[in-house]
Amino acid sequence: MPQPEFFATPGYGDRQLAEMRYSQAVRVGDRIEISGQGGWDDDLNFPEDLEEEIVRAFGNVGRTLATAGATWHEVIAVHSYHVPETPGFLGEVHNRVMVEQFREHLGDRAPIWTAIGVPALGAPGMRVEIRVTAVAGRSRV
Repeated sequence: MPQPEFFATPGYGDRQLAEMRYSQAVRVGDRIEISGQGGWDDDLNFPEDLEEEIVRAFGNVGRTLATAGATWHEVIAVHSYHVPETPGFLGEVHNRVMVEQFREHLGDRAPIWTAIGVPALGAPGMRVEIRVTAVAGRSRV
């Protein structure tokens, strides 16, 4: 049985590992699971604009996947967590920008996706968090 390998995304991931004692990704064989990625910068600051926050979150997913030896093209499942614009409704911006980012990062690939509205996320001002699962060949590591 393959042993788990843990990864910290350079920058914010190193900081979270040191301060919060969690890794950004784990790889077991060809399967990669990542921690939820927000739209933060390396200093864990969030943009005011929701659209920019979602775009940054997708970028951070890509950075984290790369750290573990994968890309968006190997993603098989996406779980996204959203603080709704209006209680009970995910909102136009969340859905529109998520789909735009899927098209940009995945092309024709269409992994499974679950979007979940939540009252709050792990950091003040955070409105979106994206967690993915990927399957990537060992030759990528």
